[in-house]
Amino acid sequence: MGKNPQNRVRLRPVDLARPHGLSTQAVRNYEEAGILPAAARTESGYRTYSPLHAQALDTFLALLPGHGHPTATGIMRAVNRGADGEAFRLIDESHAQLLEDRRTLSAVENALRDLGSGAPKPRDPAPGTPPPGTPPPGEPESRPPAPAAPAPPEGPTPTPIPAPTFIGPLADRLSVRPATLRKWEAAGLVRPRRDPLTGYRVYGEAEVRNARLVHQLRRGGYLLEQIAPLVDRVRAAGGLEPLEAALGDWRSRLATRGRALLTGAAKLDAYLNEQERERQSRGVLRISS
Repeated sequence: MGKNPQNRVRLRPVDLARPHGLSTQAVRNYEEAGILPAAARTESGYRTYSPLHAQALDTFLALLPGHGHPTATGIMRAVNRGADGEAFRLIDESHAQLLEDRRTLSAVENALRDLGSGAPKPRDPAPGTPPPGTPPPGEPESRPPAPAAPAPPEGPTPTPIPAPTFIGPLADRLSVRPATLRKWEAAGLVRPRRDPLTGYRVYGEAEVRNARLVHQLRRGGYLLEQIAPLVDRVRAAGGLEPLEAALGDWRSRLATRGRALLTGAAKLDAYLNEQERERQSRGVLRISS
């Protein structure tokens, strides 16, 4: 077979570095990391590269936005040693992570939509007012509640549950046990205040909102440790409305990442084809792992 014309073109480190605004040291570091194939050496010991090396660098830089540095490095190392199967596995993992991120975003959006369509927000009880059906002071909160008392006379209640900001009525409203709300509290997902006179937990407007958000995400199969950053984001944003704008940015970033994965895949496919042509010109058989 004839020689590949690429092998007759000699490029210096600066020839690879300059188009990307990199230093020559960065090019040498990429070679040492296995991102680029090993360079040839002149009789004086200077590195010489070929257009294939330039294409390898282009490919790596195209993989970075979608996969991140560690995975992009792993992909290039694998293909440069002929382990295509390992490279494809790493690519699959990046796509799987993007899909999981999309599902998480969808779950949050659905939870917010459910919250937005829910009943009006409850009032906080006056300090010292025990929740209807709760045990006398000194008895555990988990005691089965007695039948609900009539609503306080201050005005109409927003839901059929009187004063729904205490642990029992809120648990009933969410169809969970009071122990579940206490578990969420221990995980930092809800932060009820304590009534200064009775010591009862009181769930204000923000904490009812957070409890409903946690409930929706738990129904979607998310773990408490996965939910915690989302609740923190709601708190930092000051409510749901600012978070909705952040979700729009999140959605945009996922779309950008998906497009970057496609761009990187196209570059990698071209690089693999060029590698194959070079191997064929040298009579080397490629074995994928």
